[in-house]
Amino acid sequence: MGNLWSYFWKATVECVPDESQTGTNTVRNAGVEKITDVPHQTEVDRCISNEDFSNFLGEVGASLSKYQARLLATGFDFSPSQMELIETSNEPGHVFLRFARDKGIISSSDISAFIYKLEVCDLHGVATQVNEIFRRYQDKASSNQSVEHNEKRRAFVTELKCKYENQYEAVQPIPYIRDRLLCVKKVFVEGGIEYLVAKKGFGGENWDGLSSYQDIFKDSRVISSRRILEGNPGYGKSTVTLQIAYDWCNSTRGSYLDKFEILILLRLRQLRGVTSIYSAIKRFILPKDSVLTEGDVKHILQNSSSVLVVLDGFDEYSDQDSKLSDVSSIIQREMFQQFDVIVTTRTAYLPKHRAPHTKRIRLTGFNEEARDEYIRKAVVGNDDAATIKIKRQLDASSVLAEVCEVPLLFVMFAHMSHESNLLEKYNSVTHFFGHMMGCFYHHLENKMKDDNVPLLQSFEEAGKKLAKVAFEGLRGKRQLLVWEKSKMCEQLGKNCYDMYVRLGILVEEEVLDIFSGFHAGFQPIHEKTEVRFYHKLFCEWFAAHHLSDCVGSIGGEKPLRSQVKKKAVGSILKEFDPFDLQYLFRFTCGLNADAAQKIITYLKGEKTTQKLAVLCVLEQEGDIQRILGSLKDLCSNKVQIGGSDTKLLQRSTIDLLKIASDNSVIFISCVYLHNCYITVDLRGRNDLLLKSTLSIPVLTTLEMLWIDERGREVTEEEFSGILLYSSKCLALKDLRFRFCLLPQSVQAESVSVPRSRNVKVTWYPSYTAGYQLNLNTGLWERTARYGGGLMSDEDYQTEVNSSRRWRETLTVKTLE
Repeated sequence: MGNLWSYFWKATVECVPDESQTGTNTVRNAGVEKITDVPHQTEVDRCISNEDFSNFLGEVGASLSKYQARLLATGFDFSPSQMELIETSNEPGHVFLRFARDKGIISSSDISAFIYKLEVCDLHGVATQVNEIFRRYQDKASSNQSVEHNEKRRAFVTELKCKYENQYEAVQPIPYIRDRLLCVKKVFVEGGIEYLVAKKGFGGENWDGLSSYQDIFKDSRVISSRRILEGNPGYGKSTVTLQIAYDWCNSTRGSYLDKFEILILLRLRQLRGVTSIYSAIKRFILPKDSVLTEGDVKHILQNSSSVLVVLDGFDEYSDQDSKLSDVSSIIQREMFQQFDVIVTTRTAYLPKHRAPHTKRIRLTGFNEEARDEYIRKAVVGNDDAATIKIKRQLDASSVLAEVCEVPLLFVMFAHMSHESNLLEKYNSVTHFFGHMMGCFYHHLENKMKDDNVPLLQSFEEAGKKLAKVAFEGLRGKRQLLVWEKSKMCEQLGKNCYDMYVRLGILVEEEVLDIFSGFHAGFQPIHEKTEVRFYHKLFCEWFAAHHLSDCVGSIGGEKPLRSQVKKKAVGSILKEFDPFDLQYLFRFTCGLNADAAQKIITYLKGEKTTQKLAVLCVLEQEGDIQRILGSLKDLCSNKVQIGGSDTKLLQRSTIDLLKIASDNSVIFISCVYLHNCYITVDLRGRNDLLLKSTLSIPVLTTLEMLWIDERGREVTEEEFSGILLYSSKCLALKDLRFRFCLLPQSVQAESVSVPRSRNVKVTWYPSYTAGYQLNLNTGLWERTARYGGGLMSDEDYQTEVNSSRRWRETLTVKTLE
C-alpha cells in the first residue's frame, strides 16, 4: 500500500506548481500565516525534487495514525468535508497530507508550519521523525546538486578555455596576411611596464618600474582586487590579455595564475547595450550550442572562491556612463567584490568612477632589447643576416625611433621590412603609416591578379567613403567603433566593403544578437555580423583624411577674418578628444599643410593641448618656412618636459628643441623640466640626462632653463654639472630651480662662465622663499621680494627641514 501511495503522491505532486520556483513559500492558510519562531525549522533553501517529495509524503503519511491526522486537521481548521474524508479513509495520514499540501502548509522546500503544529499538538516524537526523513531527502538533493554543479563548472571552464584558445592562437601581425595566424606565445615580447607610486597632485605623478607583466599578480606593490592596465594606442594592452589567457589555460601547479579557478575575458566594445555581465558571458564567450544558461553562469561564479575578470578596452566601451551596467558596478567594486579585476584602457580614458585603492599600471612600449627579441622570435628566427637587414632599416630614419617604440607599429614594420628589399627613409609617423598602407594596397593588387578578381577601379574613391565613416565614428563623446555589417555595406557599397575586409583593415566578428524584448521566459537569439577596424589607429588614419579636407578647406575659396577662421576650425576640432585621438591630429597635420597650420594654432591656444602641438609640428612636410614658422611660435612659449610624459612625447619634444637649436634664428624662450631630470653627463657631451634614459643636448639658442625637482636634494657635484651645461648654452640668460634643495654654497670655478655671461641663477625652495646666487662669492642671497641679505645658516637649515618634511609628505601620498 505504501508503494501505491508513493505513485499517487508522484502523480499529484507533478500537477502542483513547485512553490520554490514561483518564488513564494507563504502558507495560504490563515491559521498559520502569522507563524514566526518555528521549532525545528528546516532549511528552506534546500528544495528536494518532486519525486523525492512524493516519496517523503508517502513515508510520513504511512506513519500518521487516524488520531494524529484528525488532531492536526483540527489544528489547521480543515473543513467538515475534509475532516469526514480523513475519518472514513483507510489511509488518513495520506489524505491529511494531500489537503495540507494543497493548502500550502507543506512544500518541497518548507515543512516548518507542519513541524510547528506537531509540536503544538505534543506530537514531539512524530516531529523529530518527520524532520529526520525530510533531512535525509535534503541531503540527497544536496548531493545531487553538488554533482550537477561540479559537472556544470567543468563544462564552463572547458568552454572558456576553448574560446580563449581560439583567440590566442589567431594573432595576426599583419592584417592582410590571413594565412599567417600565430599563437600569442610565439609573438609576445615583454615591453616596458610600470606602476603609479604617487597620486597626481602637488608632487605630480611618480611611476616606478615592474620587471614583467606577471608582476601584476606577484608584486606586493600592486596587490589589489582592482587594477587598471593603461597605455597609449598600439602599446599591446589587448596582447597582454591574450598572453594572460594563454597562461591561465596552460597553467601548471605553482604558476602565477594557478590560484584562479576561472578567468573571464571580455572585449568591452562588444557589450554595447548589454547591462548584465552574465548575459555578456553567455553571448560573447560561451559557444552557441552551450547548454549552460545565464543562471548557471551566475551560480557558478557566485560559488567560486577565486576568479579573475579581465575587461579589455574600456576606452572602446560605449556604455561608460551607464549606471545600470554591471561593468560599472564591477569597476567600482560594488559587484564581484572578492574577485580580481583588471581593466585595460587608453590613458586618456581612465574610468571616472572606480574603487578606492585601484592600482594603475601602464605599458611604456618597446625598447631596443624588446625589439631585438621580437625580430628573432617572431620574424626571422636565427637568421642573422635578416636581423641585420631589419636593423639597418631601423637606423635609416630617425622617426623610426618613435614608431618602433609603439609595439603595434614596430611589429608591422618588422614583418614588412623582412618581406621587402626596399630601404625606405621616413620623415614622420604620417609618412611611415602612409607607406605601410601602400604596402597593404600593393599586396591586395597582387592577390587580386593571382585570384583573377576584378580590381576596384579607384582606391581613392573607396578611401573617401571609409574616411567619412571613420570620421563620424570618432566624433563626439560617444564614439562608434563597431558597426553592423549591413549598415557598413550600405555606407561603403559592397565592393568597397569587400576590398577593405580583404585588406584586413576591416575585421568581421560573428556575435549572438539577443533581443531585449521577450516574454514568457522565451528569449529569441540569432546571429549577426559586426565589423570594426583592425585597430583604432587605422580608424584614426582614415578619419584624418576627412578631417584634413574639412579643416584645410576653411577660408580656401574666399578670405575669412582670422577670428572667424579660428572659430570655424574650433567648431570642428572640439568634436574630437585630443588626449584620446593624438594620432588623428598628427596624421591630419602630416596629410595637409593648410590644415596643419590651423590645427597647430588651435592646439597652441589651448593650455592642455600645447604638448600635442609639438607632435603635430614634427609631422609637417613640404614648405620649410611654414614648418619653421610653426616651430618658432611654439618655442616662443615655455616648452615643458614632465616626468609623467610618455617617452614618445619626451623624445618628440627633444627633437623639436634640437631643430630649433640647430636653426640659429629660432630662440627657445624657456625649457621647463618637471620631475624628470637625473644629472648631467659629465663623461660625455654634457647632455642633461632624464629619468626616461633620454637626454637633452646642449641647446645653443636656449634663453631660460627652469628645473623643478620636488623634494629632491641636489648635491654640489650635480649642481656644478648643471652650471657647466648652462655655460654651454650660449644664449642662456636665466637659470632657475624650484622646490628642490640646493647646496648652501658653490665653488668659485663653477660659476666662472655664468659670471662672465652674467647669467642670473635663482632658487625658489618653497612658495615663501627665493634666493639669487651671487656669482662672485658663490653664496645665496635673498631676492629683493623676500627682504634681501645673505642666506644665514639658520635660513639654510630651515630650507633643509622644510624640504625633508615635503619629501616625507610626498612619500605618504602613495597609492595603497
